[in-house]
Amino acid sequence: MKRSSPSKCVVVNHGVQREIEWELRPGGMLVQKRNAGNASAGPMIKIKVSHGSYHHEITVPAQSTFGELKRVLANETGLEPKEQRLLFRGKEKDDEEFLHMVGVKDMSKVILLQDPASKERKLEEMRRKQSIMKAYEAVAKVRAEVDKLTEKVIALEATVCRGTKVADKEFVILAEFFMVQLLKLDTIEADGEAKVQRRIEVRRIQSFVDRLDNLKARNSNPFSSNNNAVSVTTKWTTFESGVESLRASLHSSTRITQDWVMFD
Repeated sequence: MKRSSPSKCVVVNHGVQREIEWELRPGGMLVQKRNAGNASAGPMIKIKVSHGSYHHEITVPAQSTFGELKRVLANETGLEPKEQRLLFRGKEKDDEEFLHMVGVKDMSKVILLQDPASKERKLEEMRRKQSIMKAYEAVAKVRAEVDKLTEKVIALEATVCRGTKVADKEFVILAEFFMVQLLKLDTIEADGEAKVQRRIEVRRIQSFVDRLDNLKARNSNPFSSNNNAVSVTTKWTTFESGVESLRASLHSSTRITQDWVMFD
């Protein structure tokens, strides 16, 4: 709704000058412009606001603006004023328009719509949060499995430290179990903090596989000071996709040397 630009004049009252603004109301009546700050001094009206399947009854000063009505509705609906669109008699109203000047009276009906762009942003934010939670849960499951494997590594380490011989396949099988968890991390799409947690688990698996390498070498040659009898290498490949997940392949080669003493 268009209104004429307010005109101004200066009135002298008891020696004090004050500026008065005038505005043209519908019907051609020129009246003193209302001070928006004093809207609460006027009569109160109750407005029925329809928001989808929800209905609200809002009480506001009769001379409020639609912008002020939006701020009241924000507390009722959770929608920020910039996310709201208010329609009265089938037309959307600007924030600067006054309720009483467009015909809003006591028990008038106003329709509230959510701004489509705002709604899409909220949906996108909701999907992003759901994706993060899904990634958190997936990483947590892997972490629980790695914790179980950690107990087996500790038990295996205690056995080797006691000098008890352990079959090589025990190290190989346990390393493969860690690889399975590593591959699970590869399939997790994560962002933000969830991505950080996934990276932590990748590095933790790395450390345990390296630990198994050392235990295997020690188990094969417990009396060697430099573990030359068994050479175990673990090759880690970092994907260029930025996922930072790793695949590992164990390549073990055993070199056995024997020193023969010749008797005379």
